Amino acid sequence: MTSKLLNESIGRTAARLARQLELALATVELSLAQYRMLLQLAEGAEASTSLARKLAVSAPSVTAVVDGLVQRGVVVRSQSEQDRRRVSLALTAAGRTLVESAEAAVRDRLEEIASALEDETRTEGALSSLALWGDALEAHRAHRLALRTSPVTAQS
Repeated sequence: MTSKLLNESIGRTAARLARQLELALATVELSLAQYRMLLQLAEGAEASTSLARKLAVSAPSVTAVVDGLVQRGVVVRSQSEQDRRRVSLALTAAGRTLVESAEAAVRDRLEEIASALEDETRTEGALSSLALWGDALEAHRAHRLALRTSPVTAQS
């Protein structure tokens, strides 16, 4: 396969995987934006501005998504005791349950698709590749964060 075809195939596959993720999330009545938000909040309470930075979206986008999640009872807003202007967001018990359900729906969908390979080794390889991408994404995020907080970078 030529480099150009490989690059087109990777992009096309990533887009198709994103669609499969959306379909899986629809079974638990979540959008991709809501899912991303819930995953971040599952790591701990956050302020809207911090979430916006981590998710690479605008603060108004965070507010719009959070409003729906608050109405659904899966996220709660609370004011900081130290700074009343700071609003913290956290998952409720129902939110944690929803994250677990969403994770199961995504896993089931991807396992179902991978099983079409009809070879257990290839199926496991396909799923392991996604886990490896997860590791790469986390390493990339940590690297970007380190660059942002590095004193040398800040002086540049």
